[in-house]
Amino acid sequence: MGASHAQPVLRRGAPDDDIRACHRLLWESATDLGRRRGSPLEGSEEDWWAGGEPLNRFLAEHAAEWWVAESPDVKGDGLIGYARSIERGGLFELTELFVKPGVQSRGIGRQLIERAFPLGRGEVRSIIATTDVRATARYYAADTVARFPYFTLAGRPRPDGDGGDLSAEPIAGDDPSRLTAVTDIERAVLEFPRGTDELRWLAANRPGQLFLRAGAPVGFAFQSKRAAGPIAALDPADLPLILAHVEARAAELGAENLDLEVPGINVVAIRHLLGRGFHIDPWINLLMSNRPFGQFDRFIGYSPPIFL
Repeated sequence: MGASHAQPVLRRGAPDDDIRACHRLLWESATDLGRRRGSPLEGSEEDWWAGGEPLNRFLAEHAAEWWVAESPDVKGDGLIGYARSIERGGLFELTELFVKPGVQSRGIGRQLIERAFPLGRGEVRSIIATTDVRATARYYAADTVARFPYFTLAGRPRPDGDGGDLSAEPIAGDDPSRLTAVTDIERAVLEFPRGTDELRWLAANRPGQLFLRAGAPVGFAFQSKRAAGPIAALDPADLPLILAHVEARAAELGAENLDLEVPGINVVAIRHLLGRGFHIDPWINLLMSNRPFGQFDRFIGYSPPIFL
């Protein structure tokens, strides 16, 4: 007979107690999946924490639901899984679902997703999902359907792009007029804009630019030295001009590599970036939702692809 396993204890996550343990489990699970796929991910858990601490703290403080699973069978902190979601108006996103390698396929993921992403909640239910088939099956059961691939395009940013007739103004968290402009663009593009708190967090941790033509806002981009997003344009034809500004800014910051999370139906951005020497990373995700929404042919998501 096989060894018995104590039933896990599921409880709500606590920012003061669980934030680092959940990050450690994310790193362990993601790097394990990368190795099994033949696409190993770089960096230690400490490296990932150093780059991702602001995001982890934001998710811990603003989660709609956050559940962890613990087991006495596991040495150390006992954490064997967690799931977390965020909510923006009617948009309900599952941001994370991770189960510790070695205890997967025991129903822990199902129990976590039932609590963190309950059926019936959200006008639109959305997940940026890995292509791990076990997780994909769970997400179909959670009332979502794969809509299109979500590519990471990576490359060395160059400052020689043509920004055309667009002017750029910084987005400050204390400037309500520019935050309103970003909200209006995002409502037109995604249907569900981020709240003011999230936009202020973005502006503080990933400075943004509002792009204008003849004084009228036409798009925006948030970016750090190595990663960018979210980025949106009212007209997809403006994406090459916006991306020229993004590349130039990244080059100015001294970035040797820039990652962009591009929906597979964003033909303009993908063809433009490939023409600029970017490549499609082997790690591909899926955008899953309960119904079609948004205009993803003019949107580039947050990097890393935790949420839109």
